[in-house]
Amino acid sequence: MVFSSLLFLFLYLPIVLAIYYAVPYKFRNLFLFFANLVFYGWGEPVFMLLMIFSTIVDYTCGYFIDKYRTKNKKIAKSFLITSIIINLSLLGFFKYAGFITDTLNAIPFFSLPQISVPLPIGISFYTFQTMSYSIDVYRDDAPVQKNIITFGTYVALFPQLIAGPIVRYKDIAYQLDHRKETLSDFTKGVKLFCIGMGKKVLLANQMGLMWDTIRESGELNGWLGSWIGIIGYTFQIYFDFSGYSDMARGLGNMFGFEFLKNFDYPYISKSITEFWRRWHISLGTWFREYVYIPLGGNRKGVFRQIINLLIVWFLTGFWHGASYNFIIWGLFYGVLLIIEKFILKKWLDKSPAFVQHIYSLFFIVFGWVIFYFTDMSQLGEFVVSLFSFGGIVIGESALATAISFLPLLVIAGIASTPLGTKLYSKVKNHKLRVLLETAFCALILTLCTASLVNQSYNPFLYFRF
Repeated sequence: MVFSSLLFLFLYLPIVLAIYYAVPYKFRNLFLFFANLVFYGWGEPVFMLLMIFSTIVDYTCGYFIDKYRTKNKKIAKSFLITSIIINLSLLGFFKYAGFITDTLNAIPFFSLPQISVPLPIGISFYTFQTMSYSIDVYRDDAPVQKNIITFGTYVALFPQLIAGPIVRYKDIAYQLDHRKETLSDFTKGVKLFCIGMGKKVLLANQMGLMWDTIRESGELNGWLGSWIGIIGYTFQIYFDFSGYSDMARGLGNMFGFEFLKNFDYPYISKSITEFWRRWHISLGTWFREYVYIPLGGNRKGVFRQIINLLIVWFLTGFWHGASYNFIIWGLFYGVLLIIEKFILKKWLDKSPAFVQHIYSLFFIVFGWVIFYFTDMSQLGEFVVSLFSFGGIVIGESALATAISFLPLLVIAGIASTPLGTKLYSKVKNHKLRVLLETAFCALILTLCTASLVNQSYNPFLYFRF
């Protein structure tokens, strides 16, 4: 992973950018399409065939949906259903086949062969993207794409392919054929990429090391040690995922694309509802537009709204992984959001801001406990350790680890708030701004490179998605 990161940063990306800007404008999508496939097929070339198959299926279905949408609605709908079934079947087989067979085998009289297939990286992201294309064309919310190379460029766009954000076709349909690369956008992209890389390498990786160190001590951590550990993971998953999203958006800017923001300081939220408006915005938008609203949303009474919310959050949890803890995690938030909406909202609105923050952060952090542990027994043991107030407060090992990581914990806490953005807004018009930004990006790049060279710890949390 470390070697691949450095190879991407200092070889693949510079070469791709150089060739991209060297070729005539009309050939840039063609070049980008093949560059995307090389990027995706670097580790598992066979999965390029899967992506090409998905591209052909959805391109063909989109073409016939558009052709028959006004002439024969039934035929258009049949192609939409075909697209959805094929996409979900591929996702279901590669991501959930083993989970489903294991679940069925736990029932008496079932004896199915175990299925173990490698998970194509980013399959959940590009599956949702291609489905959004077919649905939007059927709804007449987006124009049909008649150039299969341009459509393939959208499906396999490497900046956001493996870790999001989920880019709906209608959001970049115009950009695919009419984008204009500018120096200011390229500069903005470099800055955003460096910020994202700093989040990932300098903060997420270090918080992950702290969490792993404390977690390995188990019951010797004490309840405070366990809370410090899971707070470390809370920072790790945020800076990891938001870091990758920022890098994707930055890379998009370098190639003339503008992707929507995927995170908006979610840990400053004053409610769980607000948290999910700020966390993984592209996923929440996708489920709202393509599942919640088509199910009826809040238009068919309170009972139906509750059912719709539970369905959406069951699917949200299950989207994250083929394990019971993800389903529990999704339903945990579904139930919490229902309670908050129908019972707690009036109380929360009247509470002081710090009470709202504490309430939100408690459930957010606890939610990451459910998210992390795929083993139910380990999950139960860790939950018990969080609330064992009568035992050890904090173990020696956990205390030593917490002290050694304290400066980074403070930095992570500050970096998860808009404070840096507010400070930047006060100096962005300074005459030395360009010099300071260049120095900042150079510093981040140097520190990240040194960190990647000197450490073998560089986990990719979202490979499973």
